Amino acid sequence: MKRALVTGINGQDGSYMADLLLGKGYKVFGMERRSSRVSRENIEHLINEPNFQLLKGDLSDKDSLMDCLQKSQAHEVYNFGGLSSVGESFNNPTETIDVNALGNVRLLECIKSQFTNSRFYQASSGEMFGTSDGTFMTETSTLQPKSPYAISKSVAYWNTQLYRSLGIYAVNGILFNHESERRGIEFVTRKITDGVARIALGLSDSISLGNLESKRDWGYAPDYVEAAWRMLQQDGPDDYVIATGETRSIREFLDAAFAAVDITDWTTYVKQDPRYFRPAEVDVLRGDYTKAKTELGWEPRTDFNTWVQLMVENDIHLLQQ
Repeated sequence: MKRALVTGINGQDGSYMADLLLGKGYKVFGMERRSSRVSRENIEHLINEPNFQLLKGDLSDKDSLMDCLQKSQAHEVYNFGGLSSVGESFNNPTETIDVNALGNVRLLECIKSQFTNSRFYQASSGEMFGTSDGTFMTETSTLQPKSPYAISKSVAYWNTQLYRSLGIYAVNGILFNHESERRGIEFVTRKITDGVARIALGLSDSISLGNLESKRDWGYAPDYVEAAWRMLQQDGPDDYVIATGETRSIREFLDAAFAAVDITDWTTYVKQDPRYFRPAEVDVLRGDYTKAKTELGWEPRTDFNTWVQLMVENDIHLLQQ
C-alpha cells in the first residue's frame, strides 16, 4: 500500500487530495498544526476512515516535520500547507514568508537527510507571475511577484528546483486560481457565493467587495489535485502549469453566482469598499496548460458556471442547516 503525507490537510486542496488518494488505495497521513482552534470541517467525513490518520506538525518547526515523515514513511509528500490569502499576506508578511517559503526549505531538507526516495509536490501559484497583459503564462514565463504571498511562493518554487538538482524527486505544480465548496470564507469567491446565498435566503441585502475589474484564470479544485497526483507518477520530476486558459473578471463571477439564484441584475446588491483593495493589484492572470495536457494527460473537466453554481447551492444548504 502506498503511503502519502499531506500538509495543510484541513484546507481545500489538502482535503481533496486526501479524498483522491484514499480512492486510489493509499494510506493517507494528514498533517495539521497544534492548535486549540483546529477546523476539521473539510475532513469530517475522513476521520473514521481506516486508512486515514492525522499527525501533528508545523511548517515552522523542522523537528515536527521530521517526526511526521518518520511516522508516515511516506512514498509521496504533498505540500499544501501554509498561509494562502494574498490579501492577508500584506498584513502578515513575516509569517507568510516563514511558513510558505522557509517551511518548504525545512520539509525538503528533512527529505534530503533521511527520506531521499520520497517524491515531493510543492503547491506553487500562478500569483508568482504577477501582472500580465493577458498573455498565457507558461512554465518558462518570468516570475514577477507582487505580494508577500507571491514572493513566498516564488522562493519555495526556486528552492524546489534546487533540491531537484540535488537528486530529490521534487515537482512544482503552478496552480492558477481554483475554487470549490470547501474554499475558506476569506477568499473573494467564497465571500461572493456565501453573500449570494444570504441574499437569496433574505439574511442579507448586500455584499461589500474591492476591485471588480481584476481577472483570474479560475478552475475547480478537485480537478486540480488530480493534476498534482499525476505529477508524482511520472518517470522524472518537472514543473507544470495547471489552469483553464480562460480569464474571467470579478464582475463575471458575480454574474454566474447571482444567476444561480435567478438574479440577473446584481448591481444594487454589491457595494465597493476601499478597504478591500490590495496595496499592489495583479490585474490579469491566465495560464497555458499545454504541457500538462501533453505530458500528464490532464485537462480541466468542470465548467465554470457549473462549479460556481455548486458553491452557491452548497452555501445555501449550509445556511439552511
